[in-house]
Amino acid sequence: MKRPPIEVAHIIRAVGRSFIEKNRSWLTGLHMKVLSAIERCRTAALGGHLDRCTRCGHSAAISYNSCRNRHCPKCQTNARDQWLAARQTELLPVPYVHVVFTLPHELAPLTFHNKKILYGLLFRASSATLLEIAADSKHLGAEIGFLSVLHTWGQNLLHHPHVHCVIPAGGLSADHKAWVHPRYPFFLPVKVLSRVFRGKFVAGLKQAFLKGELCMPGGLKPLTQEKTFRAFLRSLFRNDWVVYAKPPFGGPEHVLQYLARYTHRVAISNHRIVGFTEGKVSFLWKDYAHGSKQRLMTLTAQEFLRRFLLHTLPRGFIRIRFFGFLASRRRAALLPVCQELLEIIPRPRSPTSDVPVRQAALRLCPNCGGPMVVIARLTAHQIQEESHSQRAPFDTS
Repeated sequence: MKRPPIEVAHIIRAVGRSFIEKNRSWLTGLHMKVLSAIERCRTAALGGHLDRCTRCGHSAAISYNSCRNRHCPKCQTNARDQWLAARQTELLPVPYVHVVFTLPHELAPLTFHNKKILYGLLFRASSATLLEIAADSKHLGAEIGFLSVLHTWGQNLLHHPHVHCVIPAGGLSADHKAWVHPRYPFFLPVKVLSRVFRGKFVAGLKQAFLKGELCMPGGLKPLTQEKTFRAFLRSLFRNDWVVYAKPPFGGPEHVLQYLARYTHRVAISNHRIVGFTEGKVSFLWKDYAHGSKQRLMTLTAQEFLRRFLLHTLPRGFIRIRFFGFLASRRRAALLPVCQELLEIIPRPRSPTSDVPVRQAALRLCPNCGGPMVVIARLTAHQIQEESHSQRAPFDTS
């Protein structure tokens, strides 16, 4: 894919210092770390390495290191490919279903100030809802397994927390002796999922309040009063919560490509940014309220960075999680059962299973297309000395 002409890093380098000065009141050390990592990603500041082709011996110029920050738009491809390779042996020969659980906009301010607690609650409430409704004999009557991925943004970069759940259509019977296929095309009833999800999330929110775990500064301060908070909880039942189930999208041959769209995304990719002039950033976005029509949005660079940092995850927070028979503590025992019931032979991992991923991650020789290997690693200081001596051109690609 062609390298985009404008990147988030360019915007940080241009206005990052002034942005920090104007927003010190709310910026945290984690925000600063994200800005610094993206700004320095694939520059001399992080050091680099020299590569040589194993086939023809061609030596390339210095390649700069990546920051590997999970919020960086340039550092997710290799992580995604490695993660997908690890999922290959877990795929089942059944259609897969995509279900999305979204928090209502009334909860956005409270969620923003309590990310770790309420993002965690979003995972727990949505997963418990799926497991409970799937186990009900009125709907599926089976134990399901699935993965959930947290996204916190909308296409306009505003705060919009939701989880994407990708689920094999069907599940294990209670005695683990049969695979239960879904009885309706839509897998599980969306209205039931919505109401159960709402009840579980509000119950968890109430418990967090009673334990004194919630932070409610500024305009949220009135909610510190129990009477006001209970009234707020009641208001959350006035409208249905959005749970969206997409039609089944095919079997295992499609799943990895499908997951690649969701698992390692950041708030905005560099390829969506189309302009940066006179202190304003323009980017493409899909207007889902009007038939997913593609539109152009222009923000000041300051507002663009503010919105980008809305999606900084709490330190150590896990944004991809597994549940049911795919949960880490149960996968080793139950996944082979599922595979046997579906009459497939589990394939042991082999060195060749990761070849497509590794080839995609390798840098290839511009002369012969052979694999390049690292022959020397350089610190930022060494690169600076090399630059001053002008002994070799630098490659920033």
